[in-house]
Amino acid sequence: MNTSVSPSFGQSVWLVTERELGSKLRSKSFIISTAVMFLIVLAGVLWAGFSAQSDDRTPIAVTSETASAITDPKSFDVRDAASAEEARDLVRDGTVDAAVIPGGDEPLGYTVVFDESVSNTLLQQLSIAPKVEILEPASTDGFLRYIIAIAFGGVFFAAALTFGTTIATSVVEEKQTRVVELLISAIPTRALLAGKVLGNTILAMGQIVGIAAVAIIGLTVTGQDFLIAGLGGPIAWFAVFFLFGFVLLAALFAAAGALVSRQEDIGPTITPLTYIVMAPYFLVIFFNDNPVVLTIMSYVPFSAPVGMPVRIFVGEAQWWEPLLALAVMLAACVGAILVGAKIYENSLLRMGARVKLREALSR
Repeated sequence: MNTSVSPSFGQSVWLVTERELGSKLRSKSFIISTAVMFLIVLAGVLWAGFSAQSDDRTPIAVTSETASAITDPKSFDVRDAASAEEARDLVRDGTVDAAVIPGGDEPLGYTVVFDESVSNTLLQQLSIAPKVEILEPASTDGFLRYIIAIAFGGVFFAAALTFGTTIATSVVEEKQTRVVELLISAIPTRALLAGKVLGNTILAMGQIVGIAAVAIIGLTVTGQDFLIAGLGGPIAWFAVFFLFGFVLLAALFAAAGALVSRQEDIGPTITPLTYIVMAPYFLVIFFNDNPVVLTIMSYVPFSAPVGMPVRIFVGEAQWWEPLLALAVMLAACVGAILVGAKIYENSLLRMGARVKLREALSR
């Protein structure tokens, strides 16, 4: 007589995980969307790198008598002319935008020659400016800070929303087709939830690692190796915070999906979670230079994966702060898993009308 042995809880979780991984990796839309995302990231890094390397200095001609007039050589592509007339010729044929030749009223003692019209911007660049002293220099360039904030916020927003919505949709689909009844007859309900969360977490982390690899390749190709060292720590912390933050969100998305039985009803249930995922993205864009807002974001579980890495990159976080924020994240993660599992377990087999949240939590 044949006897069947039920799989253990761990085996059940892994069976569901394999199912989730297999369904995604066999999906052409998932493969194509992932490849497109990697290409967009690579194109963005390459564009930023090559733009930074492009020579946007103003070409200007000088003679030996007026070379000292160029006080900011980083702003100009200086061409030496043997005489004032040669400098004028360079302006006439379009080789340079302007020429600085001897002559003119004191105290400057030189004349700026243009071809057809005066460039006030260039004259401002040539004007004498006082020496500047900054008492508290910024640790990072403002534009670079902005770009890094968008990068961390965008990656978290895209990955969390994409896979979170996928989990919720998958749960509803299984309820609508009654497949879930067959699944939980063979494995525990919590094993089904854990497998879904684990499978999508692996896929999401795989994309994060892929994006990091593509970014490193792009930075290397464009000669921005110096950024790799500065980004190593923030990227590592982002991966850690994203891991637990995604598990937290995935459990809640699965619970939200279990509350309804039809795909057309899923929108209202996941809308609050969508706002939670969107909020860190917009906050870090508008307040990337606000230390108070970033500090608060660093300790809020839903925004810590974005806020803390940005603070680490700009040097505003003390060494102990990521550890404290991670402890808060772990506590919130455990709480979300327990709440999500209860909602999921109490709502999964209830068909028809949307299950009220109070009912799902009270059973």
